[in-house]
Amino acid sequence: MKRPRRSGVTVLRHGGFTRFVICRCMATLGGQMLAVAVGWQVYALTRDPLALGLVGLSEFLPFISLVLVGGHIADRIDRRRVLTAAWSVEVLCIAALLWMALTGAHLVWPYYIAIGVFGGTRAFWSPTMQALVPLLVPAEDFPRAIAVNSSLFQAAIILGPALGGALFLLGAGTVFGCCLALYLAAVLLSLTIGVHAPARPATPATHAAHAARAVAGPAQQATGSAFFEGLRYVLQRRRVLGVISLDLFAVLFGGATALLPVFASDILRVGPAGLGLLRTAPAVGSGLMALLLSWRPIERYGGAVMFGGVALFGLATLVFGASRSFPLSLAALVLAGSGDMCSVYVRGILVQTNTPDAIRGRVSAISSMFIGTSNQLGGFESGLTAKWFGTVPAVLLGGALTLVVVATWMGLFPELRRLDRMR
Repeated sequence: MKRPRRSGVTVLRHGGFTRFVICRCMATLGGQMLAVAVGWQVYALTRDPLALGLVGLSEFLPFISLVLVGGHIADRIDRRRVLTAAWSVEVLCIAALLWMALTGAHLVWPYYIAIGVFGGTRAFWSPTMQALVPLLVPAEDFPRAIAVNSSLFQAAIILGPALGGALFLLGAGTVFGCCLALYLAAVLLSLTIGVHAPARPATPATHAAHAARAVAGPAQQATGSAFFEGLRYVLQRRRVLGVISLDLFAVLFGGATALLPVFASDILRVGPAGLGLLRTAPAVGSGLMALLLSWRPIERYGGAVMFGGVALFGLATLVFGASRSFPLSLAALVLAGSGDMCSVYVRGILVQTNTPDAIRGRVSAISSMFIGTSNQLGGFESGLTAKWFGTVPAVLLGGALTLVVVATWMGLFPELRRLDRMR
């Protein structure tokens, strides 16, 4: 009998997954609004691109120090409670930023401390979220769950910066206040997330046992060997190592996000509202691509799609760096986002479907460590090279190096270049 075709909407019928997606969207929306406000405030206070790089470094150092711990905890403690605890700490941090805005403080260092706290909490919720998604839907719905989760996540990223830039016209306190409300709502809703129940009938006791195994993994003894098991697993699986390291180096060199306040203020001269649109543009491309992938998931030629997407990201970065037109710059960032989503989609499926649940939290921590390195350390790299060579040359150099990374990884990992079916 022919199986009925499943759509992206089908996965939203699983209550735990739906609540998880809503929580993630609210936290992401608040986080993107916060990024616009913090970036504009820091550059307005310092007029130094290196200060924007230090924002990335402030987030990177605590994240990279704690992410392996976060992954280990995700395999040993109820993953839903880890999310709640991490977001609760971020609520306190946003409340402090709101207090600063309302009292008119004009200091830079509190912003670095606040971003550092966010880096530390992300070390816990990032691997936890990645490890939790496969447990919220049946296995046959997982590829579409990845696409739906990504598309709604990108929708929040699209709306967040634009909303943050518009609200900033009313003052930084307005932005921080809205962020605080969104994070509080996410914390409360996270308390109601449930995992996917077994397909066959079961007693309440077996359901409880299933949930305990799902969210926390098997009760292994906390040894140093278990702590680094995720790292060993990644190093022994060339396909997994190749796909997450490609993202690391491509975004490390090619990411221009940290320098967007400079482009908005000094090059394109579009103000904080324009900064919000610039930060939104990559998410527009990613969101459109995610919607396409939720309708037509990639089933063949996964390697070609992944490398092609990263190459498009690099080419679009070159166009953005050379542009002096606001519409052209937006279009370039949209293309960069769509290319990046192709890589994110392939990586998400390869990493999660090739990893046993018992160590999925620790492997997700390694993946998050690579991604965090590319984003936050990449922001510092962008600020540093902009300080040395100038903002535009730094972005052009990054786009060119991204294309070099693509060519190099195609040679180093021929199994990824020839990758057809991803599962």
